[in-house]
Amino acid sequence: MEESKKRVRRSVEERAAELDKKILAHREAIKALEEKKADLFRPKKRRRTEAEISKELISKAKKAGMSSKEIAEKLGLSID
Repeated sequence: MEESKKRVRRSVEERAAELDKKILAHREAIKALEEKKADLFRPKKRRRTEAEISKELISKAKKAGMSSKEIAEKLGLSID
């Protein structure tokens, strides 16, 4: 005849502690998911195109008092 193992009964406190651990793990998972959701609604920085960057550089140079010829000379270009 086989010896049957007796079932070990855990106390109420042990079971409650185990459930508390699970609750804490799920709360952390929920918090991480809420962060991901919030990231979806945050506006992302739009990347500027090369044309936009060039326009901005030229406008800043002109604001600094440079003429088109001076800008071309600095870039090593000749304007006829």
